[in-house]
Amino acid sequence: MVKNLLEAFTLPSSLDSSQRPFIVSGPCSAESREQVLETARQLSALGRVNLFRAGIWKPRTRPHSFEGKGTEALDWLVEARQETGIPIATEVANAQHVEVCLEAGLDVLWIGARTTVSPFAVQEIADALAGTKIPVIVKNPMHADLKLWMGAIERISETVGGPVWAMHRGFSSYGLKEYRNAPMWEIPIGLRAEMPDTPLLCDPSHISGNRTLIASVAQKAMDLGMHGLMLESHRSPDDALSDAGQQLTPQDLDTLLDGLTIRQSDAKPEQVDGLGAMRLQMDSLDEQLIELLHARMDLARDIGRFKLEHGMTILQLERWHEVLKTRSAWGNSLKLGPEFTSKLLEQLHKESIRVQNEEMIKKK
Repeated sequence: MVKNLLEAFTLPSSLDSSQRPFIVSGPCSAESREQVLETARQLSALGRVNLFRAGIWKPRTRPHSFEGKGTEALDWLVEARQETGIPIATEVANAQHVEVCLEAGLDVLWIGARTTVSPFAVQEIADALAGTKIPVIVKNPMHADLKLWMGAIERISETVGGPVWAMHRGFSSYGLKEYRNAPMWEIPIGLRAEMPDTPLLCDPSHISGNRTLIASVAQKAMDLGMHGLMLESHRSPDDALSDAGQQLTPQDLDTLLDGLTIRQSDAKPEQVDGLGAMRLQMDSLDEQLIELLHARMDLARDIGRFKLEHGMTILQLERWHEVLKTRSAWGNSLKLGPEFTSKLLEQLHKESIRVQNEEMIKKK
């Protein structure tokens, strides 16, 4: 079983549509021996879970919350593996965690979002793992910093002989209404572009924070070609001691997986011609778009020079509000997403201010 797991981690490109997604599941926290074993048994009965997970050290935002059972829970995970044959994984946040997990014989470790934010903490874990071949999953940092995520993966890859995967679990953001953590899909897409050989999983449970949203997030991850999913499952989610609202029963997990549409990652030979023709059209449109943006910024420079000559400030707030209102209306009329239109306008405005400021500086 461990050999098969290592092969899956090492050869993600061999996973065709019939083998995706690689499923990691289990409770948010190991709460008791009975809870761990019963959940593992139910998940094992599904025959679809590749890796059983449970947190034994739980980094909580505030004290006096349930912070896990600690080292004693490792024995429960090992027993679950012995009974079900499913490899086991838990989260580590420091060198001590790594040492006891290696001693207990865990199959996989993952580094959480709260730890990934600190290069010092990641390096401590990397040093503790030096010379081992244990697979490691690195979750994205809590805030949207692609380079920080890449750096954590690189630190682990430099010391560990085994496979290293990435895990997208969303990003903390104030004022969220729908999701617990903002998906910001452009960040994991950026990771795929920068590190194409690093397999990428998604954690819809932590992105959603609400079990009613998990299926849609999981489908989005599959549509983007991610290799697998980490989905929290508990024998009795409403009674869970942590993150009760985002955990599924094993039966509900089974239903969710049945409902997923798994599309192929790469075009088949017979599809290349048709796809290639549309991509050529896209290339042509992108070329025109870049030329238009260049022309827009040339005009912005002219405007900057005009403002300088007439003693005007670069920022004309009334004009900006007018642009935002009218262009947003144009975008809405053409069925463009309002968030996309808003972000595009903000970036155009920021670049216009930059080039106008350059003109101001030149004349001084």
